[in-house]
Amino acid sequence: MRSTILFAGRHQFLTLVLAGTAGVFFPMTVAQGETKAPPAPGAETLAATTGVAIVEAPAVGAAATATPNNETIRPFQFHATNEQLADLKRRVKTTKWPNRELVGDATQGVNLATMHKLADYWVNQYDWRGVEARLNALPMFVTNIDGVDIQFIHVKSKNPNALPLIITHGWPGSIIEELKVIDPLTNPTAHGGSAADSFDVVIPSLPGYGFSGKPTELGWEPTRIARTWVTLMDRLGYKKFVASGGDWGDPVTEQLAVNSPEQVMGIHLNMPSAVPAEIMKAYTAGEPAPAGLSADEKRAYEQLSFFVSKGLGYANEMRLRPQTLYALEDSPVGLAAWILDHDDRSRDLISRVFDGQSEGLTRDDVLDNVTLYWLTNTAVSSARLYWENKLVFFKPQGVTIPVVISSFPDELYQVPKSWAEKAFPGMIYYKRHPKGGHFASWEQPQLFTDDLRNGFRSLRH
Repeated sequence: MRSTILFAGRHQFLTLVLAGTAGVFFPMTVAQGETKAPPAPGAETLAATTGVAIVEAPAVGAAATATPNNETIRPFQFHATNEQLADLKRRVKTTKWPNRELVGDATQGVNLATMHKLADYWVNQYDWRGVEARLNALPMFVTNIDGVDIQFIHVKSKNPNALPLIITHGWPGSIIEELKVIDPLTNPTAHGGSAADSFDVVIPSLPGYGFSGKPTELGWEPTRIARTWVTLMDRLGYKKFVASGGDWGDPVTEQLAVNSPEQVMGIHLNMPSAVPAEIMKAYTAGEPAPAGLSADEKRAYEQLSFFVSKGLGYANEMRLRPQTLYALEDSPVGLAAWILDHDDRSRDLISRVFDGQSEGLTRDDVLDNVTLYWLTNTAVSSARLYWENKLVFFKPQGVTIPVVISSFPDELYQVPKSWAEKAFPGMIYYKRHPKGGHFASWEQPQLFTDDLRNGFRSLRH
């Protein structure tokens, strides 16, 4: 079974050290579809089986083939084969299920009933071809930077004064979680905004994620990725730009700000590194909330305490032994359960979705993202970012340029304004929202878009 990726022409954390019962972060070294689209004449074809092989073909026009350090920017499309989608459906249908959890809640993990409903929908109703068509309708490209093919979406606004913006996803996300905000950002007048708030939007897949290449050498951590993004934006002609990120997108975006302040005008964060040192010291020692905290600060403290003591199982495995996760590359249901269990609030929301409730995400949203991980065989390669990371999550990184903060209640922690002001002396905008979680742009695209428009408005002049 093979998936086909096409390039045509010219125009791609945690270290958890347990201290008692608390955790401390330290740095550490389906349905049957249409037939497969044929490659364009002279196109380069990247074929994926258990690994990645590059089949080189004659270049079109001035284009070069996909070789290391090929700096050309080449159009990109992805077409899963019918055979690959049939294999996915077969694997889901023949899942070897465990017995039911022994508790009446999700404290032992994702409930069996939720996974049964997800599997049933995956086999009988879900169609990958829908999101595949949406992706291929967008201007997608690939270019090689520092030896790795970086795939990205690049949508330019019709407004010539649009502000360039690069958005970085995290784990277990992908470029799919950013799709809902593309048109509101690039075409604001069609979504209740002003043409003056237009953005040119660049959304890359992190190395080892989605359609980007899988690094074959060590060292691909957030600081290196940030340098790669500067190179990418320069190749696209953007000498100055703004950036946005959450989850892994946060350290990447903050490192953009720290190391490239001449290029990066400002950043937007929805999971910022803004926890004061004394707060981090207290919750990692398993202590009660310090006296004198405001209501917002106490709530954030409780969220962080829960996360480091109860919510880091997945991250600890990936930062210690990412290669051991072979089962995720062999069982789609196993992969889906691993992804769903990222954090309690997101898991609960997704469980409600598969119970038929209306939420910010749909069943198709969830399976679009999981299926992308499956078709690209990136469960293990994406997990290696946790092993590579050398930064301390949630610890302020020394950002001094303008910062825009979106604070969502169901994030790993809802950053209080007082902490954000201390961590980011250049903060120009802060918005505390009543609804929304870890996947902000995916779940609450309108709120996310509004914050980008309002927060960056003062930087346009």
